[in-house]
Amino acid sequence: MIQDGLAKLYYTFFNSTPERIERLSAAGSNREYFRLYGTQTVIGVYGNSPEENQAFVYLSSFFKKNGIPVPEVYLFSANHMLYLQEDLGDVLLFDAIAEGRQKGLFNSQEKKLLNNALELLPAIQYGGRNGLDYSWCYPQPSFNRRSIFWDLHYFKYCFLKTSGLEFQEDKLEDDFEEMAALLLEEPFDTFMYRDFQSRNVMVKENQLHLIDFQGGRKGPVYYDVASFLWQAKANYPDDLREELIECYLKASQPYTQPDEKKFREKLKHFVLFRTLQVLGAYGFRGGFEKKPHFIESIPFALNNLKHLLNQGFTQYNYLVPLLTELSETGTNIKE
Repeated sequence: MIQDGLAKLYYTFFNSTPERIERLSAAGSNREYFRLYGTQTVIGVYGNSPEENQAFVYLSSFFKKNGIPVPEVYLFSANHMLYLQEDLGDVLLFDAIAEGRQKGLFNSQEKKLLNNALELLPAIQYGGRNGLDYSWCYPQPSFNRRSIFWDLHYFKYCFLKTSGLEFQEDKLEDDFEEMAALLLEEPFDTFMYRDFQSRNVMVKENQLHLIDFQGGRKGPVYYDVASFLWQAKANYPDDLREELIECYLKASQPYTQPDEKKFREKLKHFVLFRTLQVLGAYGFRGGFEKKPHFIESIPFALNNLKHLLNQGFTQYNYLVPLLTELSETGTNIKE
């Protein structure tokens, strides 16, 4: 039983038995989370992939040593299936900006939190230059052609094929090849968080802490900016996105000197790629696993896609008209 295993870890670390163990919501994760009360309140985690768990524990230790606010891992089980970590409370950045998301109008405190998140991002991205061993990353040590096609095919098979739209697979694959080449045309030596978004940032005593980076790997910085600013249900208006991009570029200056025009041009391709990956995830989690949160998020992601296509993507002659039709017709995925 998972709770028994976590209780044993707790006793080993604190030399006392937890007073009670409370199961927590895991949202879209396959991991199971528990809060253990007693001498000290901690979070207990069960993950069914030892390799993914090892990636999280290694990365957490590395980032903690480099001064990045991530949860401390106290103890890891011998079978690499269970671990105890620091309890950062229950407030997600996503919830802390709930009023702004619902109204599309963010107040000064919400904007401050969002700016703080974008200021924090370069620290973890460029922190990878301080000796991070990417061989611990799971399931891939780096962002590469194979991982790009995993995500593009995730979109094709789990979302596009379920939409009912007819399409020519060979022409679609031609544009996928074009996109992969463009995404990989620059060398990179930075850490790509991969799922950097407001649901993976905790707010504790007005300080931000980063969580759920176990899928991170060596990769380009654009992906994380795209992931955060175009999060489907975040509902950031265009002027706020612009403000946050400026904030990110300024925060990056101690590490690099980005060419703003070039950055923005490259960023839009990563936004498109990330949007397709997200739709694939929503198709799988919503259509196959029937998780309501993901089904509810689909219209937001399609709306993001519709606005994004207005920016123009001359490189993808077949993909853009297909996505335009998709954004207008929607999907057959229902609860």
